[in-house]
Amino acid sequence: MNLRTYKADALMLITALIWGTTFVAQSLGMEHIGPLLYTGLRFTLGALVVLPLVLLARPQADQAHRRFSRPMLLGSLVLGLVLTLGINLQQIGLMFTTVTNSGFITGLYVILVPLFGLFIGMRTGLGTWGGALLALVGMLLLSINEDYRIVSGDWLQLAGAACWAVHVLLVGALASRYDPIRVAFLQFVVCALISLTLAFALEPIDWDAVLLAGPAILYGGLLAVGIAFTLQVVAQKDALASHAAIILSLEAVFAAIAGWLVLNETLSLRGFIGCCLMLAGMLIAQLVPLYLERRRTLLAVQQEPAGHH
Repeated sequence: MNLRTYKADALMLITALIWGTTFVAQSLGMEHIGPLLYTGLRFTLGALVVLPLVLLARPQADQAHRRFSRPMLLGSLVLGLVLTLGINLQQIGLMFTTVTNSGFITGLYVILVPLFGLFIGMRTGLGTWGGALLALVGMLLLSINEDYRIVSGDWLQLAGAACWAVHVLLVGALASRYDPIRVAFLQFVVCALISLTLAFALEPIDWDAVLLAGPAILYGGLLAVGIAFTLQVVAQKDALASHAAIILSLEAVFAAIAGWLVLNETLSLRGFIGCCLMLAGMLIAQLVPLYLERRRTLLAVQQEPAGHH
């Protein structure tokens, strides 16, 4: 492993830490303002943080595909709509469940990505199905209450996780064709505009309350949207896929720790076992396919006839 890989790992660990702790900021922000207004203000701030990068990163003459174009705008609009739906489901869901549950259930998107990928021809192996089953059992242990029902907030988080999975697949399709910084900026703008429009239509707007929610908005906007996103883009260029899988899965763990430290949230033994099973499922679903792929590559190299090297 070289220095660049270590640096990428460190950047991704910071990203996971910021994203995990942001669940607390999201929860605290809603003590003062509505979920849609919080999301709208947060993504406005995030877009403003990324704007200088958009203005500074001028594409070269031979990088016409990196410039703003109609396909890029349309793709980013769709991406922004999915982001808006996912983040607001998560935000509203936090009103009806804990930060710990939100963090772990949101993390299920890593399993839903390969499952949804089946619809566009991606292959999914036994590791993913095994991980998905383990995570499902974990979610049921974590979420089912004394009445044997899953609370509405957890259902909203699960719907949000489905949106994040679609979002990841769309990012994969767009980031390889277009400038990722521009795509990110456009999706943030779309999310901010839609959320603010809905907030002004549906929620009471009190500027004193907005000021009280200020620290939570700053944390969610500057750190989680503006900085963590940029760190992720920079880190994933040099990151090993296996490391990225493990480190980004820690987001759920950081959410649980932050919920315990800041909001005094606690977990029952059953909930703790559920969280462990979900984390194990997420890791199995990501690492087993990587391991099998590496083994296939090694076997193919060993079976090559001599003289082809």
